[in-house]
Amino acid sequence: MRLPSALASLAARMSRFRPDARFELLCLVGLLVVLSTFLGFVAFGNEVIEGDTGAFDRAVLLALRDPADLAVPIGPRWLAGAARDVTGLGGPVVLTFVTVAIAGFLLVIRRRADAVLIAASVGGGSLLSTVFKIAFDRPRPDLVPQAVAIASASFPSGHAMLSAVAYLTVGGLLMRVQTRLAAKVYVLTLAVLMTLLIGVSRIYLGVHWPTDVLAGWCVGAAWALLCWLVVAWLGRSAELR
Repeated sequence: MRLPSALASLAARMSRFRPDARFELLCLVGLLVVLSTFLGFVAFGNEVIEGDTGAFDRAVLLALRDPADLAVPIGPRWLAGAARDVTGLGGPVVLTFVTVAIAGFLLVIRRRADAVLIAASVGGGSLLSTVFKIAFDRPRPDLVPQAVAIASASFPSGHAMLSAVAYLTVGGLLMRVQTRLAAKVYVLTLAVLMTLLIGVSRIYLGVHWPTDVLAGWCVGAAWALLCWLVVAWLGRSAELR
C-alpha cells in the first residue's frame, strides 16, 4: 500500500471515533512516543557511561575522514563549508533569534498560547541540555581534528537536541494551520530533515561522537512532543469548561 493511501485509510478510521476518544487516543500514542524516545536517550546514556559505544563512535568518525590525513573530511572541499553553514542553523544564536522572532510574531497576532509553547519548549530544552551535559561530562572527540573549536561537554549534542526541539515545535505550529494532509506532511518533512542535517553535520565536522547526536535527537524529540501534548491537553480542558 502506498504511503498516501495508508495515511488516508488511517484518517478514515480515526474519523469514526468520537472527538473525545480521538483526542485521548492521539494523546496516548504521543505519550508512548515520548516514553520510547526518552528510553532511547537513557539507553545511549547508559552505554556511554559503561564505555560500550567507543568502537562504534570511533569507526563512524574515522569513516568520515581521509585515511591519509585525519584533518580532512571525506568528500569535495565545498562539503566541509556547507557542513559549517548547516551546523550554524542549530547554534544558540540562530535558535535564539528564531525563537524570539516567532514568539514575537505570535504575540502580535494574539496567539499567546503558541508563543508560550515555543518559548517554553526551547527554553526548557536549553536548560535540560545544560543539565545533561554537566551530568555526563563527556569529553569532545579527540580522535580527529575538530573543524570547529568548542569547549562544552559532548553528551548529548546540544545542536542535535535543540534543533529537534525548535524546528519540530515550529513545524508543529505550522501544521496546525494547514488543512491539507500533503501540506502537513511537507512541513513535518522539512522540520525533520533540518534536524537530521544539523545532527549529521556535527559528526562530519568531528565535534561530536555519533552517540552524542543520536541521544540529542531522542531527548529533543521527546521534549518537543511532550510540550505539545501538555499544551494540547490544557487547550482541550479549557474548551470543555
